Amino acid sequence: MPPKFGTSGLRGLVTELTDEVITAYTSSFLKVCPHGGAVHIARDLRSSSPKIAKIVSDVVQKMGVDVVDHGAIPTPALALVAIGAGQAAIMVTGSHIPADRNGLKFYSPTGEISKSTETKIVFALNSTIYENKGPVGNYSRDKSSIEKYINRYINAFGSKILSGMRIGVYEHSSVSRDSLKETLLRMGADIISLERTEKFVSVDTEAIDNETKTKLHKWCAMLHLDAIVSTDGDGDRPLIADSQGNLIPGDIIGPLAAQVLGANVICTPVSSNTAVDHMGFSQIIRTKIGSPFVIEAMETADGKVVGYEANGGFLLGFNTKMTHGKLHKLMTRDSFLPIITSLTLMHKKSKSLNSIISELPSRFTASGRLQDISTETGQNFITKLSYNSLARSNLFSREVREHKIDLTDGLRVFFEDGVIIHLRPSGNSPEFRCYVEAQTLTFAEKILQSTCEQIASHISVYKSTTKDFL
Repeated sequence: MPPKFGTSGLRGLVTELTDEVITAYTSSFLKVCPHGGAVHIARDLRSSSPKIAKIVSDVVQKMGVDVVDHGAIPTPALALVAIGAGQAAIMVTGSHIPADRNGLKFYSPTGEISKSTETKIVFALNSTIYENKGPVGNYSRDKSSIEKYINRYINAFGSKILSGMRIGVYEHSSVSRDSLKETLLRMGADIISLERTEKFVSVDTEAIDNETKTKLHKWCAMLHLDAIVSTDGDGDRPLIADSQGNLIPGDIIGPLAAQVLGANVICTPVSSNTAVDHMGFSQIIRTKIGSPFVIEAMETADGKVVGYEANGGFLLGFNTKMTHGKLHKLMTRDSFLPIITSLTLMHKKSKSLNSIISELPSRFTASGRLQDISTETGQNFITKLSYNSLARSNLFSREVREHKIDLTDGLRVFFEDGVIIHLRPSGNSPEFRCYVEAQTLTFAEKILQSTCEQIASHISVYKSTTKDFL
């Protein structure tokens, strides 16, 4: 499958992200988007990222535009400095997808590009390649960007806000690992580094494998941690576990962060936990899945608006004042803010994260993925289910009747007992996503397991025959 835009950025196999493909998308981006005189470039820690970043840099310079190279820094750190400078940015990252893949995230001078801009970029791929007849762009390095990102939070929350807390940082191969440790250290926390790797590790914050879950539990028990935190590969999605090593879903961390920040309007995808509907916010706006859709909704909303996704990525849409100083809006997915707000809430209330979450409305989510399922196969599967109630009944095998379905993004099925099952193909990689919401975590996980097993069986049949498989 050739590289294409997914829920957030261009993604594809490294073998298919050829020099020609990278050149075409980079030049197309510059043809259709303003750049403010320069393009800021950064990358994650994949082995393929330095080469891709070099190609991007060369293309930008050949088109007469200056390049500011930030090296390996988190995506939100790149966005912060580029937006602050009023200039464009390109992040070389495959985010959470496997190491044999990579991608590009594009930013205009005002933030993440929209879906309509993605369409324009694709359309411009077929136009004549721009030939710069003037001088090439200048190249410079900026090593101060990560310090600006760290100071954003120190200046807002202060240097003692986490004093006395014992926090584990699961480092793996996240580009955020050093800056996250440094930020929490400067806030007064005691930091214990956990499992730093040189080889790239794919960490999907929505689908953590059982081996990693076991590690989290063991680390908390052995090291007496208040919490474990981490991010995905490019640092725009958080991973947060409580003192027992239990993972906290991003769509639970999101509304908690919103409360700490004083937000009154929430923009979040249709797949997010419905507990937020009962937490006293003025308005909840549901969107398709993907940060561009969340941002689009935030831009038209009135009030103190924030956005978040089930993967934990958090977007601040207004300027606010925290305990120590101002915190300015940042309209891109961020992992540090939901991590910091969760930890500061624990410190302020002198409660465990598990205790704080137990006070929320009793809605629990579990999510999983089936790999090596193409987007086309997944979409065809969804289409058949969407318009065939008998097919859905055969798949879910539940004694409880359906209440309604929602086709905003994939298939979301509401049952009369309050259970919600949401199915959709991934927009970033050949995976099929399943989200389950129920009254208890155990029940949600049980339904998730049985649903994934059924899906695997049905899609296997679908792949091997051209007949109607349900």
